[in-house]
Amino acid sequence: MFSRYKKQTAPASTAPRPAPAPKAVAPKPARAAAAPQPAPVSSARQAPQKTPAQVATADKERKRKERLGDIKLELHRSLLDNLNLSAIEAASEAELKAEISEIAAEVLSERGIVLNREDRTTLNQELYDEVRGLGPLETLLKDDTVNDILVNGPQRIFVERDGKLQLTDVTFKDEKHLQRIIDKIVSAVGRRVDESNPYVDARLADGSRFNAMVPPIAVDGSLVSIRKFKKEKLGIDDLVNFGAFSEEMAAYLQAAVACRLNVIVSGGTGSGKTTTLNALSSFIDNAERILTIEDTAELQLQQTHVGRMESRPPNVEGKGAVTQRDCLRNALRMRPDRIIVGETRGEEVIDMLQAMNTGHDGSMTTIHANSARDGVSRLENMIAMAGIEMPIKAVRSQIASAVNVIVQASRLQDGSRRMTSITEITGMEGDVIAMQEVFRFQRVGLTPENKIIGHFTATGVRSNFSERFRLWGYDLPANIFEPIAAE
Repeated sequence: MFSRYKKQTAPASTAPRPAPAPKAVAPKPARAAAAPQPAPVSSARQAPQKTPAQVATADKERKRKERLGDIKLELHRSLLDNLNLSAIEAASEAELKAEISEIAAEVLSERGIVLNREDRTTLNQELYDEVRGLGPLETLLKDDTVNDILVNGPQRIFVERDGKLQLTDVTFKDEKHLQRIIDKIVSAVGRRVDESNPYVDARLADGSRFNAMVPPIAVDGSLVSIRKFKKEKLGIDDLVNFGAFSEEMAAYLQAAVACRLNVIVSGGTGSGKTTTLNALSSFIDNAERILTIEDTAELQLQQTHVGRMESRPPNVEGKGAVTQRDCLRNALRMRPDRIIVGETRGEEVIDMLQAMNTGHDGSMTTIHANSARDGVSRLENMIAMAGIEMPIKAVRSQIASAVNVIVQASRLQDGSRRMTSITEITGMEGDVIAMQEVFRFQRVGLTPENKIIGHFTATGVRSNFSERFRLWGYDLPANIFEPIAAE
């Protein structure tokens, strides 16, 4: 009856299976999404209780979801018994969906389970997602409005839309179901996560960043965070249109990158550092050889001559680790014109600064910091963590000669991401690194809807690299450095 995707060695698999485990032991996934039961009314200000009809409807919907969850679990077991898993890798989506529909229909018929068309369609799609995709996460991964997916145990899945977190009605069956999806993701990229190694960084097939932490470290169930990978790469024009920065700032950054200034993008978690770095890389000439070094490959460079490197964690025996510093040291022997480090967070900082100081002008990286001055302090601290014993003045002199521009990206309280400052490092004044801010985002207020009111403006300070820009053919007009008054 079935096609070539059915196992040939299991003819008896269509026989009725033993009855499933009692439902009493299974978690009830719908409780996270169902409305809470109303508390007894103690004052007139409390919300009115639900009518008996509303309570009955909610209870009916909850039981329907529980029943579908139990049916899906049993059908998934039947699929694992019936499908030739090695053959379905080459199957098209239409072929596999047809096969799943046939197997599901037969099992439902054997069990005497009757579903309406809507429930049957939903069930078949969820089964397809379990076999080919990432189960309940597939619907969120396909939703282009979702930026981040955050899983706090099997019953609570949050998403970020427009900078705001929202609780979804998507759930896993139980902790085992969630851990099976986690194992499916990390094994695809040759990594592992278990009690002995309870956390892992990986990436999905589309490049999305994935991080997971499992029990016993995660107390209430496995924790998963997914930073979704944008299908379309955002360019400078897109970021200007979105209000991330102004056209004058874009013109300045184009000149800075094209003239091979060393740029650091600074910001907090989720502030848009990698997106900004991707956009800035579009100004690099196509004839240059670029090497990228990352812990998890995320950069999307469009140039012709790009070599990508990714660090590797140790194996089960604790051997075979390849750090970002190892990649960076090797990159210096590969004749790069520019080196781009996805994120500098440790001892690789000293090699990065030396590369910037020794003929690899135009290199770029990101760091975690809340301002340009904090970014410089972070660089000093990372050099100290690397075990390099240098006088503080020598450390600062190294930073001042290596770094030219610090771009500060921030996620503001209304969820918007903006480039809040562009600062130049001009040298040393005694024992202190001299800096000057060229552009900033000026906040002026807040709307009743908690949206930030503000505008981008120059500070009135002319760029310290104006002469370099002119010699490279980027003679920026003087008026882009003039302050803009608030409207």
